[in-house]
Amino acid sequence: MTTFSGRRTRVLAATTATAGLVLVAACTSSGNGGSKTAAGGVQLVKAGQLTTCTHLPYPPFQSERNGKYEGFDVSMIDLVAKDLGVKQQILDTPFENFKTGAFLNSGQCDLAAAGMTITAERKKNVDFSDPYFDATQALLVDKNSGITSLADAKAKKVKLGAQAQTTGEDYAKKEGFDPVSFESSDAVLNGLRAGQVKAVVIDYPVVQGWLKDKANADAFKLAGQINTGEQYGFTVKKGNTKLLAAINKAIKNAKADGTYKKLYEKWIGPYDAAAASPSAS
Repeated sequence: MTTFSGRRTRVLAATTATAGLVLVAACTSSGNGGSKTAAGGVQLVKAGQLTTCTHLPYPPFQSERNGKYEGFDVSMIDLVAKDLGVKQQILDTPFENFKTGAFLNSGQCDLAAAGMTITAERKKNVDFSDPYFDATQALLVDKNSGITSLADAKAKKVKLGAQAQTTGEDYAKKEGFDPVSFESSDAVLNGLRAGQVKAVVIDYPVVQGWLKDKANADAFKLAGQINTGEQYGFTVKKGNTKLLAAINKAIKNAKADGTYKKLYEKWIGPYDAAAASPSAS
C-alpha cells in the first residue's frame, strides 16, 4: 500500500435504514449520559458512540455518498451500536493499520470493519468476531484483452492489478504475478479504466458492485471467480471480550431474524444462503 502523507481522519455522518440511526459528525454525549460504559458493561473509547475504523472506499461494504457512510459493514455495525444504546461514528484510516491493530491499541477506535479477511497472521494482533461473510476473489478484465482466466493472464504475461495489503494481492503474488499495487478499490478500478493494467484480482462482491454500472459492464467482464476460502470478520483490540460478545450477538441475531438477508440483498445482491452460516474460520 502507498504510505499516506497524512492520516485521513474524516468523521462523517452515516445513516442506514435498518438501524434507523442518524449519526452526526460532532461527538455528543448521548446514549449513556456521557458515560464510556455502554450496555452490557462494554467500555468505549468515546462516550455515547461506537467508533469504527474503516478504509474508504470499499463498496459494497463501506463507502461515502453525499457526506454519509453506507454499506453492508456499516449497516451490520449499526446493529451493534443500537444494541449498545449508542451511535456509530466512522474513522477513515489506512488499511495497513487493520493488520497490526494500531488504531485499536492506541484507543482511537473500538473496532474495525473493513471487509477484512480472517487470517492466522492477523489474529496475532487483533481478536476477530465470528465470520459474517464468505468471500471469493474475482478476476475482472478489459473486454478487449482476450483474457479468459487467471492461468491465461499468466501465460500472456498480462499486467495485473490488486489492492495493496489485501489477500487478493497476496494471492496474485502466490500465483507468480508481480501485481501493480493500488491504494484503494477505487484506484484499482481507475487503473483498469486507464489501461495501467489489463486485469485485476479483487473481492468478488466489489466486482459485483462495479458491474452494476452500465459503463463498467460495457468495458469489463468477469473472467473467473477464485474460491480462496476467505471469510470476513470484524476486529477488536485483543482481550476486549465484552465488545466481541456484543458483535457476535448482533451477527447471530441478524441471521436469525432475517435482517442479515435484507442487508445482503440491499448491498451485495441475490442472497446466498451459505453466506449466512459460514463455517468457523
